[in-house]
Order: sequence, then structure tokens, then C-alpha cells
Amino acid sequence: MLWGRRMMLWRRFLFVFLLVIPLSAAQAADCRDQVLDGQYPALVRQDLAARTTLLCNLSFVEMASGVTHEPLWSAEHLTRQSVRAARHQVRQGIFHEDTRLPFADRSTLADYRRSGFDRGHMTPSGDAPTEVAQQQTFSLSNMVPQTPDLNRGLWAGVEKVVRDLATQNGEVYVVTGPAYRTEQVVTIGADKLFVPTSTWKAVYVPSARGTGVYVCKNVTTPSCDRVPVATLTRVVGIDPFPSLPADVKARLMPLPAPEAEHYHVSPRLRRQTLNVLGQFLKNWRGLFGTE
Repeated sequence: MLWGRRMMLWRRFLFVFLLVIPLSAAQAADCRDQVLDGQYPALVRQDLAARTTLLCNLSFVEMASGVTHEPLWSAEHLTRQSVRAARHQVRQGIFHEDTRLPFADRSTLADYRRSGFDRGHMTPSGDAPTEVAQQQTFSLSNMVPQTPDLNRGLWAGVEKVVRDLATQNGEVYVVTGPAYRTEQVVTIGADKLFVPTSTWKAVYVPSARGTGVYVCKNVTTPSCDRVPVATLTRVVGIDPFPSLPADVKARLMPLPAPEAEHYHVSPRLRRQTLNVLGQFLKNWRGLFGTE
């Protein structure tokens, strides 16, 4: 038993050790190979640009916000080969603070504790082609508060659909992020992490020259809509693919409907989530014009 515990501690140490070196190198590296035509997603609303930090990782790049204490967007270039490599990875990782960010701008593990919300990946661990790349996805800079019902159900289904698109079409550019209702923002933790009203995942399939966005409500009874990229930009203020012409972004390509993954959320955890959301849930209006 003691030997097993020592091995577990050693494995945790090795994870962190392997993580630190690539992160330090990646921070100074250029991650433009992860975004379409080498252009990072554009912040159309300039107020979003306050206290932002670009973070480069092995298999994704993200824009962290010191205001919301979470990513504004997280981008990756999925290929058929990378998805196949990811399937051979055992899902494992240690949630950790991102020490590349100023202390005042980062989130902590304590912020999520007893909040009723999951630490929801923006770039999913299931997309990572290597063990170290997978561990990097567990950084809190890649997380937003998601209801367990969304994170473990429909959102996991969206992630699977996008991986399938990459396998079927050879490659897909993906940008993922949170959206907030500006008139009413719920926060959790001492650092006041913003709780998104929805999370979105934009895709561009080069072989089809088509785009679209999955938008999923961050509530205890989640649902997902599919909207054009132009709608996302107008509502959220972020253009995930600035190099594409306007007519491509105005059209919604046929996107498969996601299916909820099988999961179980305990009644106690669901009550915690409802207590945090409170009146906000009763007054919900679809951010993208849907009920």
C-alpha cells in the first residue's frame, strides 16, 4: 500500500515536472499553427482586451482574461492524425493554476470548491495527442465554470462531434469560449470567476469551406443551438476566424446534432448549482435569440 502511494506521488511529481518545461518554452513560442491562416481570433469588442494574456501550449493556444479569470477563447487545429493519437491516451491529468499569469489574474482550485460547478475544459483533454499536451489542458486558464449537466452531458457530445468532423474531413480549425449576459453576471470564488451563460465552439472545415458554431446554455437543463459565425461575432464580440470572407461566416454549414454523453449528477451537486444560479435561471432568455 505504501509503495502504491509513493508511486502515485511520484507520478504526480513527474506530471508537474514534464509540464513546467514545455509551458516555459511554449510561452515564448509562436502558436500560429493552431489558428486558421496564422491569424488569432479577433476581439471585436475592445473592452474584452483589458488585462489579456496570450498563452501558447503544445496543442492549443488561448487568450486569458484577468477580468473574468478564465479564457476568452481557446483555439486548436485538429487533424485526423492528432485525433487518432489522442484516442490512445488514457484520460488523466491534474487540475492546476497557471503560473504564467499574474497572481491577480488567475483562478485557483479553491474558487471552484463547493461552488456546484465543474471545471469545464475549453480545449478538451480528449483532443490532446500526447500525455504532456493532455496535462496542459488541465490548467485552470483553460477552464470556465460549467454546470455538471452541461459539462458531462451535451458539451462532451459537442466535443465528440468535432473530433468526428476532423476524422471525416482530415482537419478542422476549432475555437472555443464562454459567453456572458452583460446585464447580469454570476461569479464564484474569492477571485470572482465569471459564470458563463453559455459556452460556444466554432468550427471551420477547410475541405467544405464551411463554418458554424455550437452554442450551449450553461444551465441545469442544457440545450445546444447551431448558429453562423457572424452571429457569434455580433453577440459575443469575438471573430474566431478573421481571415475568412464575410459571406462564408454568414452561412451555417450543416453540423451534426450532439448527443449527450451518459453521466450522473448527484442531487446534492445539482442543488449547489441551482443555489448559485438562483434567480438568474428563472429570468433566463436565450443569448442568441432562442428560448
